Amino acid sequence: MNEFATYEALLFVAGEEGITLNDLAQLTKSTPDHVRVCLEDLSEQYLNEENSGLKLIETAETYRLVTKKEFSVIIEQYAKSPLIKKLSKASVETLAIIAYKQPITRMEIEDIRGVQLSSSLQKLKLRNLIHEIGRVEAPGRPVLYGTTDYFLDYFGLNDLTELPELEVEDEMESQSLFSEELEFKGDYYGTSTKSNGTRGNSF
Repeated sequence: MNEFATYEALLFVAGEEGITLNDLAQLTKSTPDHVRVCLEDLSEQYLNEENSGLKLIETAETYRLVTKKEFSVIIEQYAKSPLIKKLSKASVETLAIIAYKQPITRMEIEDIRGVQLSSSLQKLKLRNLIHEIGRVEAPGRPVLYGTTDYFLDYFGLNDLTELPELEVEDEMESQSLFSEELEFKGDYYGTSTKSNGTRGNSF
């Protein structure tokens, strides 16, 4: 198994949360020093590869795959595209969980849904329905998500206390608030794409 491909796969699955140097070392049964050298080589490979739209960034020994700055325009066009204005079932379920359980981390959402989130969080952020409201003081400092003021406006709520009460134990039933035919009605409200933005900012 190709070592670089292994790191790339783990970084992709980790998404905008990223993955720490120590976690990568543990998963690959390697040493942090060896992993760091490999990631530096991988980062250089991305920077020199014209056929790749990705690059690797590091913050406090947490590594993330992000998109290159030069693709910000096309990514913004993607966010505005009519092709993605309707929220998918996965996005609806994710939004419902965040609305009722906020503040909540990606891993906690995945535990409830029982599947990996894929791009649901990124698409909800692009529509300004959710945003990052803090980080957990734990290894990797995972992001905490919550709904935005625009979320309230979108669903005609004054505040979160007006969310319908859940009458069943399964949180997934909360998606009844958000019709599967829900369509994005507003303009583009996504976070701006930065040169070192996360996948959430630019995909």
